[in-house]
Amino acid sequence: MEALKEFFSPEIIWFILGLAMLLSEFIMSGLIIAFFGFGAWVVAILCLIIPGMSINLQLFIFIISSVVLLLALRKQVAKVFKGFEKQKNVAAEDVDDFIGHRATVVKEIGKNKKGKIEFHGTNWDAEADVDIAVGEMVEIIGKDSITLKVKSVE
Repeated sequence: MEALKEFFSPEIIWFILGLAMLLSEFIMSGLIIAFFGFGAWVVAILCLIIPGMSINLQLFIFIISSVVLLLALRKQVAKVFKGFEKQKNVAAEDVDDFIGHRATVVKEIGKNKKGKIEFHGTNWDAEADVDIAVGEMVEIIGKDSITLKVKSVE
């Protein structure tokens, strides 16, 4: 029974609680619960250093340290994760860089067959609703992944 009592010491309980909060952050992303997990670890460390702290003091330190960490670090940590999200949006904004511009057909485009156009010095896959011969000018009317949708200008 003594071993069980020693296993459930305050520092072990706070550590396990902090670990559970950090793991739950992966399930419910919002970047808030993790800071409460770190607050629990602060209390666990203090319980190791200062034995016999009252539960009221432990709870007070937990709340204060969690809120301070949340307010001080959330914006900086969120920037790390939001950087990848912005990269996804860049591809959607690039569609405007294509639509309305003209290009030259370098490989014949068939009604049901992809061809190639040269746009800004790069060859792109292209598709159209009608047959378009090599050398004709086309206008870009859409983009689907790496395939540009075009229509004949002539």
